[in-house]
Amino acid sequence: MLLDPGMDLTLRPMKYPLFYDMYRDAIKNTWTVEEVDFSTDVNDLRNKMGPAERHLISRLVAFFATGDSIVANNLVLNLYKHVNSPEGRMYLSRQLYEEALHVQFYLTLLDTYIPDVEERERAFAAIHNIPSIKMKADFCFKWIESVNDLDELHTKEDRRKFLLNLICFASCIEGLFFFAAFAYVYYLRSRGLLQGLATGTNWVFRDESCHMKFAFEVVDTVRKEEPELFDDRMEQDIHNMLEEAIECEVQFAEDLLSGGVVGMNSQDMRTYLEFITDQRLIMLGMEPKYFSQNPFPFMELQDVQELANFFERRVSAYQTGVSGEVSLFAEF
Repeated sequence: MLLDPGMDLTLRPMKYPLFYDMYRDAIKNTWTVEEVDFSTDVNDLRNKMGPAERHLISRLVAFFATGDSIVANNLVLNLYKHVNSPEGRMYLSRQLYEEALHVQFYLTLLDTYIPDVEERERAFAAIHNIPSIKMKADFCFKWIESVNDLDELHTKEDRRKFLLNLICFASCIEGLFFFAAFAYVYYLRSRGLLQGLATGTNWVFRDESCHMKFAFEVVDTVRKEEPELFDDRMEQDIHNMLEEAIECEVQFAEDLLSGGVVGMNSQDMRTYLEFITDQRLIMLGMEPKYFSQNPFPFMELQDVQELANFFERRVSAYQTGVSGEVSLFAEF
């Protein structure tokens, strides 16, 4: 079975061919940071955005600076060693590359938006000194640490803990925290702002969607192999986890939007989080809870746009070291 202890190395006959197909599909979606054109972003920040929008971006970039690193650490420390399938580990290896690529994208973003070295250092330290970001980080670390002591999954309780860790990172961190962050980016794009950030986010959005799909396929596979793990207690634990994640993200929204951003507010973000939480519950084979509607029409458009052929959307002019200075982190 998929979560059996050990290290299965046999690719033929292949037990889980869908994992291999997902790995091959991920290879087809390869992109590089050098393809993202940031040439207009600095001008937007300096000349087209007010203090409220710049505060939003400062907090968002501070979260991005470490968010994907946390996901990558959990993949290495907890996921890779327990998914006992060589084709599954092939996909996880590809995902690890993509997480590193996302970190490079956000690093380049910081270097472009914030030329001052000390300001950049404050951005990377935000996980420790900005309460709304620390709250999300503490949530992540709690679930990483919940399985740190598991070298192998021998008991039903071991497997429950692993599944909850996997579900947390797929549903809450990639599926809620990052999707909420994408909503802020696409809100700004809908106003014609920060096209470089939006272009890179398109590709990160697609990658994260694939990561969730793989994680939920692992969950579905385990459900078929070990249905006894998915009892009422498991379902309640998932609901509690998602509720806590929503509250963390709403606190972050109240911080991001505290300057008064026209067209967005924390209540709409809560509604959006409830909307996508129901999507995550359905992907987990559970009943929706909130029945909220998407309050952000620009996110409906995003779902359609991401169906476009990736290779038709490549940027022809590359620029990663745009000159110019914008002070985003003076308040830190």
